[in-house]
Amino acid sequence: MTVPVDQLTDPTVRAFVMALNANDQQAFYAALTPGATMSDDGSDRDLRQWAEREVFSANGHLDVESEQADGLSLIARYRNDTWGEMRTAWRFVVEGGKVSRFETGQA
Repeated sequence: MTVPVDQLTDPTVRAFVMALNANDQQAFYAALTPGATMSDDGSDRDLRQWAEREVFSANGHLDVESEQADGLSLIARYRNDTWGEMRTAWRFVVEGGKVSRFETGQA
């Protein structure tokens, strides 16, 4: 069972996921604050390098299984051409209608 992206509760998280799934770099970065940060499996990463490697050059895609915390916390199946598919957790901090930080890792 998946949650349709257009039904995700938080509009900012919805825009982030839609951009990621569309491999739309412009929309992806437009959903982020200028100084946005992120971590992967508990380690802070350079967001642009991570996104290029894990999302854009590897055809990353999120299928959301569930959401909590008013849509700021997701459990999703994430897949890309590098790692295949894995169950992941995503947590978002939204400020002023943009994602200022996200944390992801295996669920």
